[in-house]
Amino acid sequence: MFFAVATAPGFAAAAGAGATNVLCFVGSWFFTTAAWMQLRLSDRGGGWWSSAIQFAGTILFNVSTGASVWTHTIHGEQRYVWVPDATGSLAFLVSGVLAVALVGWWAPKSVDWQASWINLAGCIAFGVSAVGAFVLKSGVTEDQWLANLGTFIGALCFLTAAMLVLPRR
Repeated sequence: MFFAVATAPGFAAAAGAGATNVLCFVGSWFFTTAAWMQLRLSDRGGGWWSSAIQFAGTILFNVSTGASVWTHTIHGEQRYVWVPDATGSLAFLVSGVLAVALVGWWAPKSVDWQASWINLAGCIAFGVSAVGAFVLKSGVTEDQWLANLGTFIGALCFLTAAMLVLPRR
């Protein structure tokens, strides 16, 4: 949810880059906690591999979002913010494809199938975000709008997928 708020259209302009970066950093820890819980609950089959790769991706997002708070050089942003972000996004894509393969390519009445496809859409959105977030040699982000939009959509997809698989009372 923190990712969605921090990258919502207009938030960065209103609150500033510092507040946006701090919200993403805080959000990354909730994201990692959820991934850790998913990993602990998964069995040792393909679901475990998907969860483990996703968990590794969240750790990379912790590094990336943390570095965005304290890194103020172009080289630092390229190395400590963008590289872990792009690598984490790649890990998410791999975990998302594994999850879809595990639940089957077509079973639209299955909640697990719906959640895995929505999750994969979020993984793709985070990948798009990483492409937009590339830091040029001038220090300018390749496409800040695309970076924020990808993160915003990805965060909403991950939240929706998680809500679908929550145990019902």
